[in-house]
Amino acid sequence: MPRPATLPVIDWKAVFDSGLDYKAWLEAAESEDQRGKIEAQRQALNLERPVAAYLAALPRPVHVVAIAEDWCGDVVRHAPVLERMAEAGPALKVRYIRREQHPDVFVRFLTNGGEAIPKFIFLSEGFVECGHWGPMPERCKELISRGKACGDVAAARKKVSVLYEQDTARREVVAELLRLVETAVCPEP
Repeated sequence: MPRPATLPVIDWKAVFDSGLDYKAWLEAAESEDQRGKIEAQRQALNLERPVAAYLAALPRPVHVVAIAEDWCGDVVRHAPVLERMAEAGPALKVRYIRREQHPDVFVRFLTNGGEAIPKFIFLSEGFVECGHWGPMPERCKELISRGKACGDVAAARKKVSVLYEQDTARREVVAELLRLVETAVCPEP
């Protein structure tokens, strides 16, 4: 049996260092309207106290490379969640990159073979990849996959919209991102 292709090693620290912090990323947004929507979402979002306390007490840094562009509706929805989490936990360090900036990175995180964003790649203190998230919560991704399987993506998107409307506090996204933070700071397997 032939061996599978070996992907090149990614220098995650270099990728992280090439990214922009939230403020610079937002200032570089292509659309002033989208910039306003992203910032309004961030300002409107409040993390629950236990979540904020957990993030504030992180024992060591967690680095996140966020592949995100302001034109995308899921980025508008989810980048503010990641930013609020980073504001609550100073050890949670986030840098934003565009898809074209590191195509070798982006191609590793396609969604069912498609280019979907945002993608949040979680890295340990030593820049070891610990997991990734995106472009939407698992339950929503499953709905889209089911819609593709049965040939009715439009109906699936409507169901995703309903889920988004029901979870205005973004609890589902926060919970999924917290699991990745916990993995990145874990002291043992």
